[in-house]
Amino acid sequence: MRPLSRPVRHALVGTSVLLFVLTWLWLVLSQPEDSDFSTVADSRSTAVALVGFLVPTVLSLIAVVPTLPVRTLSIIPVALVLNIVVGQVVGTMGLPLPLYLDSFGTVLVAVLAGPAAGLATGGLSSLVWGAFNPTIICFAAGYAMTGFVVGLVRGLWRSSWWKVVIAGLVVGLLSGLVSAPVANFIFGGTAGTGTGLLVSAYEALGFSGTTAVFLQSWTSDPVDKVIIFMLVFVVYRALPQKTRRTFAPAADSAPAADGTTVTV
Repeated sequence: MRPLSRPVRHALVGTSVLLFVLTWLWLVLSQPEDSDFSTVADSRSTAVALVGFLVPTVLSLIAVVPTLPVRTLSIIPVALVLNIVVGQVVGTMGLPLPLYLDSFGTVLVAVLAGPAAGLATGGLSSLVWGAFNPTIICFAAGYAMTGFVVGLVRGLWRSSWWKVVIAGLVVGLLSGLVSAPVANFIFGGTAGTGTGLLVSAYEALGFSGTTAVFLQSWTSDPVDKVIIFMLVFVVYRALPQKTRRTFAPAADSAPAADGTTVTV
């Protein structure tokens, strides 16, 4: 399949980002009460959330899939499985960890293939996971944002480890800013075992429920992202440079004299 022109791809990705933002704003501002999001599309609100996050995910896939080499396309399903399995185990199996660890696959794809691939992987991950844990769908904007932002700064993974740590802290704070309003205003707090314990700890210190949820997010998310970013850093730096280049989108690469590809 021939890649779309650069302006068209950029327009599709830009529209995708805008739709993610608008759907997130609708959820946070409307604070729907006609569903607890325990099943998919059981009410107007769940249907709006599902469609609102599905459409931008599809648009981002249309933009990026034709540009990706087969090797990159083959790791996206693996990335989804890693996100979902690890996230489900940490979040629902009673582990007392105030973390999520559900974005390793998204971050890895974003570092290897750029922001559009990261955006698509993050959105797709939440939708696939939401098929059997529908509450996750409401957090799709956060997953997509993580993939998109990481893709924009993926050059840091070729730099020093401490820059990756700083990126993890910043993206973690942004992730908390996106996820905390959803957790608080739609679900009345966080549902994870470890994160729930942290919310309770903040409430025991005298903070209100809303403040405790935000503090939990701004505590857990930066630590979570630093761990994920450093794990990806180790994996990425272990790959030979020539291998890393084979994952880059075709539209962002050009042939070198030795027959390999270089990012341009």
